[in-house]
Amino acid sequence: MTGQEGSHPLMDKRLDGLRERLLRMGGLAESILEKALQSLADRDAELAAQVKEDDLAIDRLDVEIDQAVLELIALQAPVADDLRQALAIKVAAVDLERVGDLARDIADSTVALLERPLVQPPAAFADLVEESRRSLSAALTAFADADADKARWVLQSDDRIDDDEALVIRESLQRIRTEPESSE
Repeated sequence: MTGQEGSHPLMDKRLDGLRERLLRMGGLAESILEKALQSLADRDAELAAQVKEDDLAIDRLDVEIDQAVLELIALQAPVADDLRQALAIKVAAVDLERVGDLARDIADSTVALLERPLVQPPAAFADLVEESRRSLSAALTAFADADADKARWVLQSDDRIDDDEALVIRESLQRIRTEPESSE
């Protein structure tokens, strides 16, 4: 994918490199999220440890992208469309880095929960997880394909994820009220 007509070939090459790094980071984010959720489901401390290591790789890619975007802006003086693309890549990298951090938090919770009896999550938790997976995958596909319709779907899915999260919280609070022993 190249920049706008009249864009400099070096700029196109740098933007393509940024896109490639972001998609690699997105693949890592999907993978780390899957590992974190699997470590939680299986109560697997070794897999949780892998998640923590993988988060460091995502952090490194975020720093690489940040530095590359700053260098591109400082040295290439991008035109408006190229600048928007570079900044959009940086914003997306921050979001993917956050996915890595949240996966690491899940892994930390997995390890902490190993010392406690198994408690079934709220019924809505599975829907929240599945909608989040689909949304992350669709967001990466929308970016890779420059698919505006898919991007709009991702924005709409965010509302569904928020609704699922609210339901999980309500169900968890209800369980705490009715089964206080399960809330420890």
